[in-house]
Amino acid sequence: MSETARVSVHVQSQYVASQSSPDDDRYVFAYTITIRNLGRSAVQLLGRYWLITNGNGRETEVQGEGVVGEQPLITPGNEFQYTSGAVIETPMGTMQGHYVMVDEQGDTFNVEIPVFRLAIQTHIH
Repeated sequence: MSETARVSVHVQSQYVASQSSPDDDRYVFAYTITIRNLGRSAVQLLGRYWLITNGNGRETEVQGEGVVGEQPLITPGNEFQYTSGAVIETPMGTMQGHYVMVDEQGDTFNVEIPVFRLAIQTHIH
C-alpha cells in the first residue's frame, strides 16, 4: 500500500455569512477535514501546505507546522478531525494542498488534499 493510500482525507466546506462582508470583498469559509489512518501503523501529521485560489485566479500559499496548533498522532483505524477557515475576496474559490506526515519508521511522506470548492451556495452552478 502506498503512503498516500494509507491515509484518507475528506473535506466539507461551508460559507460563514456571519463573519463575511461581501461589500468589503470579504468572504469567510469554514472547512472541516477528517484524516483517517487506513494503514497498519501510526502516522503523525507534521505540517501542511495550502494553495488557495480566489474566483479571479489570485493564488495564496499557506504553509506551516501542524493543523489548528496540533501535530496529531493518528493510530491505525482512527481519525483526526478539525475545523479551520479561509478568507477570500470572491464568493467562490478553491483550496488544495498536502499534509506532511511521518510514519513509525521516521519516513516522511506527503498526503495530497484534493481540490475542494469554497462557494456560497447560491453561486454554485
